[in-house]
Amino acid sequence: MLKKLTAMATILAATQSFADCEVDREIRFAGMNWLSNMVMVDIERTILEKGYGCKTAIETGGTLPMLTALVRGDIDVMSEGWINSIEEPFNKGVSEGKIKSLGDVYSGGVETWWIPKYVADKNPGLKSVADLPKYKELFLDPEEPGKGRFYSCPAGWACEVINSNLFKAFNLADDYVLYSPGTGAALDAALSSAMKRKRNVVFYYWTPTPLAGKFDLVPLEMPAYNPEGHLCNARSDCETPYAGSYPKARVETAISTPFADEAPQLTQFLDKVSIPTLTVSQLLAWADENSAESSEVAEHFIKTQPQIWQQWVPADVAKKLNASM
Repeated sequence: MLKKLTAMATILAATQSFADCEVDREIRFAGMNWLSNMVMVDIERTILEKGYGCKTAIETGGTLPMLTALVRGDIDVMSEGWINSIEEPFNKGVSEGKIKSLGDVYSGGVETWWIPKYVADKNPGLKSVADLPKYKELFLDPEEPGKGRFYSCPAGWACEVINSNLFKAFNLADDYVLYSPGTGAALDAALSSAMKRKRNVVFYYWTPTPLAGKFDLVPLEMPAYNPEGHLCNARSDCETPYAGSYPKARVETAISTPFADEAPQLTQFLDKVSIPTLTVSQLLAWADENSAESSEVAEHFIKTQPQIWQQWVPADVAKKLNASM
């Protein structure tokens, strides 16, 4: 009899838990197939499920199909949208009132050219891209010893075109080889190998990433971002490349307007979600070092970074979440 009562109490507690959620259905998340997105999705899902008593699900797909689904109301939440790559349809969805942007989910995503901090420390005069010709001897290319090697993006990536045009705009062809590894994995392997051995290397990269979580990187200065110049740099037929920075990365959370109307408290939670980029990079590095799945990274974050996520939720939600971990 006692076992039956215990079982009934467990079922009742679970039913009551889900009844507490503002939404009486599964909350549908966009699941894009890169790790930082999946980690952010699992952090938010864990908080919704264990803190708010909600049910959640993931719909998988590419960025543009997921944005289209969000606009249609087929999904509710896009946790990590890189808006620079979907700016026109994203802004259209916002202006038509079909989706709502909740603002930056990371405080400072960056695309630029970098050197390791140990290179910067030993060469204090190397501060900008314009300084690179004077330091080509630091970065000698093994196949063309008279030139330095700059690691760009793999062929086919949008940043490959942009970096090629920046290379022209900064007049680096006489001093450097623009080297494009075959894949993203090959780029990561080459850079990781060099930095583990404290070798000199100069390269394009972005944050948040595991690489930025493992190594101290220093961005090289560039002239200010110019929208028209960058637009030209993004075209393979750009006739007058612009020597200037990448735009500031817009990495935002977006939700469907029907979901926002249906769940104002959950919208308030999602609106508060923001993680420092370095923290995200460190989480991704932890995942890489521990061969962890995104759900494991989310649990690790919740257990080790309460000072961040407790700012997003009411005290009773934080108490439920802590009790469940």
